[in-house]
Amino acid sequence: MRAKYVLSEVAVGLWRNVTMTIAMIITMTVSLALLGSSVLLFLQVRDMKDYYYAEIEVAIFLTDEVTEEQRTALRDALSKDPLVRDTLYESKEQAYSRFREQFKDAPDLVEATKPDSLPASFRVKLTDPEKFDEIRTKYSDYEGVEEIVDQRAVLQKLFDILGSIQGLALVIAVIQGLAALLLVANTIQVAAYSKRREVSIMRLVGASNWFIQLPFILEAVFAGLIGAVLAYITLILGKVLLLDSDALKPLFEGVLTPLKWSHVHLMLPFLALVSSLISAITGWVTLRFYIKV
Repeated sequence: MRAKYVLSEVAVGLWRNVTMTIAMIITMTVSLALLGSSVLLFLQVRDMKDYYYAEIEVAIFLTDEVTEEQRTALRDALSKDPLVRDTLYESKEQAYSRFREQFKDAPDLVEATKPDSLPASFRVKLTDPEKFDEIRTKYSDYEGVEEIVDQRAVLQKLFDILGSIQGLALVIAVIQGLAALLLVANTIQVAAYSKRREVSIMRLVGASNWFIQLPFILEAVFAGLIGAVLAYITLILGKVLLLDSDALKPLFEGVLTPLKWSHVHLMLPFLALVSSLISAITGWVTLRFYIKV
């Protein structure tokens, strides 16, 4: 009987302040969607680091005048080096063929690049990518070596950009979250004030504080859960309509690893838990310190 009464009071309260409830749900949806995006971006950057750092290479570019003896000597040294896990030689012709394949969607760039403009190189995978400085020191003075490039430095710029976007999304989510908390507190205050007579009667007949406060807290929790579901749907639509769309997917291929559906689905219980806890705590604090019920 008590549960039925509490649930009916929650429904009445939500309907009585329907405009504020809708505003609270919308604000909660936006803040939770941004929070979910930030968490997904964090997981994505972590997966990308694991993937790319496992495949990372050091490129040892050779001069155009390199001789066969110099190339053989360098190959033998790399094959015996304990810092080197794998070595692959790429000729000028192979480099140009790979370039044409990578930039096939930019025909003007391909046509402007001459076949002999790309140098031959050794593509080296290290047993420990952190040991690049040792490799550069050891082989930069070899005859026939023009330049040694660490691909990790290039990737780090990408990760720095993604990290900045993640931080920005998190800051916006926090600001939106604070706005949602204020709106939750204000909604509860209005709801409690509109039912002040009922509250007074319930106190006179001996109702406990929790029994009186619970409907107000559940109103906030219910609105937060709806916001979490809508935020989860927003993340799904973002993946389907943006990341996986035929128009935008080619832009991310070769740069971003695919966003896992398991990560997206994980956001529903995570956002529901966050919104429920925040709404419940905000409701309790509001009733405890600002509303005498």
